[in-house]
Amino acid sequence: MNAPKAAVVILNYNGKHWLEQFLPGVIAGTPADDAEIIVADNASTDDSVSFLQSHFPDIRVIQNSNNNGYAGGYNEALSHVKSEYYILLNSDVEVSPGWVSQVIRYMEQDELMAACQPKILSYHERNKFEYAGAAGGFIDKYGYPFCRGRIFDTCEEDKGQYNQSGEIFWASGACLFIRSSIFHAVGGFDADFFAHMEEIDLCWRIKNLGYKIGYCADSTVYHVGGGTLHKSNPRKTFLNFRNNRKLLRKNLTEQELRTIYKMRNRLDQLAIIAALLKGRKDEAAAIRKALSDYTATIEKWDKKRKENEILQRTIAVGSPNKNGIYEGSIIWQYFALGKKKFSDLKF
Repeated sequence: MNAPKAAVVILNYNGKHWLEQFLPGVIAGTPADDAEIIVADNASTDDSVSFLQSHFPDIRVIQNSNNNGYAGGYNEALSHVKSEYYILLNSDVEVSPGWVSQVIRYMEQDELMAACQPKILSYHERNKFEYAGAAGGFIDKYGYPFCRGRIFDTCEEDKGQYNQSGEIFWASGACLFIRSSIFHAVGGFDADFFAHMEEIDLCWRIKNLGYKIGYCADSTVYHVGGGTLHKSNPRKTFLNFRNNRKLLRKNLTEQELRTIYKMRNRLDQLAIIAALLKGRKDEAAAIRKALSDYTATIEKWDKKRKENEILQRTIAVGSPNKNGIYEGSIIWQYFALGKKKFSDLKF
């Protein structure tokens, strides 16, 4: 029998309860001809590995030496995986029949389609889109990410309004399909992100080479979400603000960065004021710390931008692909104009 084209790689850190709950469904919903299933353990301190060895002896387990977060953890694990496609799957995801084959079939139609995600619905509210990915990721000109089906904290009900497959800007790390050759050609994830927005950075680097990122509406998974850090956790706030500024510094050209820099600084200061007005002192402190950390490492991220530009001159297949960047302000649309749905935007 020929080896499957794809490898489903589940990164686990102290998530025995998620493996116990969702791994049987992943096995049942993923025929061996579609993909090999692998669990990459990120140096867990619970009994995840012994649980897998005793209850799922046929599942390959890769044991990372340290917990290097989502980005570093996957980089280490995927260096040991040989497959045409990698499918990076969170441990708290329920899959549906055909979830792998539908996405691979869609990607195979276009050799420039480098990465893709399925429709991601909420595990607990199954008729609603899930926060981390929904029906595909987008970004506005100031760097704020949002999704079809989810803008900030507003998650839409799935009524079939986003049942059209097509290009997006970024695919969710909760369930990310990616061609292994391209993953390695761009150097994988940037481990300096540790966690949060590393998949946006990866997708942006890929799009800057002229490739496409896609959304396959024919495949559906259900994500619990918030399994690592709740969205109200100050640590999550810190990582999101810090990583988002680094994301812009690294992937925009120097000229593009200059055109948005002052406004983005003002928006971050408004976020601090808004947090204080709501009595969220920890959140305000986390934003300040994030901006301080970013400012202290600007030279490092300028260097990474120049390295990316060298890569573009070397292996790009076309001009930077801007499809999926909203040229307005999603903050203005959402908070000032009350546009809570993706379909309300004039994209």
